[in-house]
Amino acid sequence: MLRELSIRNFAIIDDLTVSFSDGLTVLTGETGAGKSIIIDAVHLLAGGRGSQEFIRHGARKAELGGLFQITSESHPIYAKLEEAGLEAEEGTIILRRDLNDNGKSVCRINGKLVPLSVLRDIGGSLIDIHGQHENQELMDEKQHVHLLDYFAYDELKSIQERYSELYHSYRELKREVQALNLDEQRTAQRIDLYQFQINELEEAGLQLDEEERLLEERRRLMNFHKIFERANVAYEAISGESKGLDYIGNAMNALEDIVDLDMNFKETSEAVASSFYALQDAAYQIKHVLDDLEFDPERMNEVEQRLAQYQAMKRKYGTTVEEILAYQAKIEEELMQLINRDETIQQSEKQLREMEEQLTILAEELSSIRKENAQKLSDAIMNELRVLHMEKAQFIVKFETLEQFDANGKDDVAFYISTNVGEPPKSLPKIASGGELSRIMLALKTIFSSSTGITSIIFDEVDTGVSGRVAQAIAEKISDISVNSQVLCISHLPQVAAMADHHYYIKKQVEDDRTFTTITEIEGNERIEELSRMMSGAEITDLTLQHASELIEMARQRKMEIQ
Repeated sequence: MLRELSIRNFAIIDDLTVSFSDGLTVLTGETGAGKSIIIDAVHLLAGGRGSQEFIRHGARKAELGGLFQITSESHPIYAKLEEAGLEAEEGTIILRRDLNDNGKSVCRINGKLVPLSVLRDIGGSLIDIHGQHENQELMDEKQHVHLLDYFAYDELKSIQERYSELYHSYRELKREVQALNLDEQRTAQRIDLYQFQINELEEAGLQLDEEERLLEERRRLMNFHKIFERANVAYEAISGESKGLDYIGNAMNALEDIVDLDMNFKETSEAVASSFYALQDAAYQIKHVLDDLEFDPERMNEVEQRLAQYQAMKRKYGTTVEEILAYQAKIEEELMQLINRDETIQQSEKQLREMEEQLTILAEELSSIRKENAQKLSDAIMNELRVLHMEKAQFIVKFETLEQFDANGKDDVAFYISTNVGEPPKSLPKIASGGELSRIMLALKTIFSSSTGITSIIFDEVDTGVSGRVAQAIAEKISDISVNSQVLCISHLPQVAAMADHHYYIKKQVEDDRTFTTITEIEGNERIEELSRMMSGAEITDLTLQHASELIEMARQRKMEIQ
């Protein structure tokens, strides 16, 4: 749920931080006080479209932040976080978005910079904002099959997992077959290209460690004269007449003569002897190398040409020899597939037909379960609509069969409703009446609020256009939804405000020729006065205060009944 919201330099909001709890939170206030601005801020925080017009006049950027707490370890948000390379320590998720005056925005999740698309994906799993004219998930027909599946989750889970695994393999194999089914000309061109490249690479005969050996050899050849001259100096210094080896030999012989007379010289004598023989061996090695040293300009040319061949292959086939050899293996395999294309296609198409038969069986099972649960869903929603005084409404889950398999099977699912007797059912997006639409949405939210995984649901004046007993029914339904999900609701209806577990009053004021929005949680008498104002307008009387108190008491009793 949304635990804390911070807004800075956003529209007429200077600096505002508010904490939220679970249950139903209602935000009320005069028209223009900034209630919808707060919802706009939450919408942007969840990845909505931003604009520099939202930035408060005189500021360089607007800053939005929200702290969410996830209590369920099985919440679908964790899979999305993992996919984005993010973590939620102890279920805490912090969304942050800055809108800059250059039109760009900076998005962060738990302190890590993320693209707007990731913020939108994560935010959409945390917050569901429903305004009277917004196109929400429930109004998107593409989402209806998922909502039905949420409703029938326990029965569908096992079959869906098997179908999804098989469908993924089917789609990959189908893509491979499509790639093989290129036209003859393109296939012939690819065969010629691969054969040319393979011949070139085979002629080059690249080896993993050859280039390093060649570079070492070139370094020796380029420095031949220096190597020869300095090796000679070293040899002469060790083995030349009256040089190092002679002096050390004399020292070794002298120490050997006295070692039997004084054992204190034994260790030193052995060390000098060891040094003598080591230098003798070193001199031999130097002499051996010197005898073999010979400058060969032809070999230098061969090395340069071979190294140039390595560079040419790198420019064409990869930055390293490992990459080039891997590419060679890949095109050799693809060439064999192209040469044996007809046989491969036949085998793959046979496998596709077998997979389609299995998918058809699973898709039919999915469809059968969905249709059984569609009637249960229709009955449940119509029960909710009757509570909302839409007794004549008929809710229908309409099925059509797709020509091709998709990730959900072969069902095209859409929710249809008829609100009046004699009228044909229409798809949800075509419901014209704002009051009817609000009640339909609330009925659907009641059914789906516990299954969609959304932690916070925000209703922005969804009660517009209703009054009387319908207003009371909507208030009770919003309260029902808040049992399973945190609900934030902007409302002008006193019936809704009376059902609140937490009531915030939003006020606009002017200081030093600047407009500010403040938000304050109200309780007790302040809350009674606010409901009284909502009932009667600006004038508060003893009668409206009494009615407000009664409304709050009735709401308290109603909430005790549903808890």
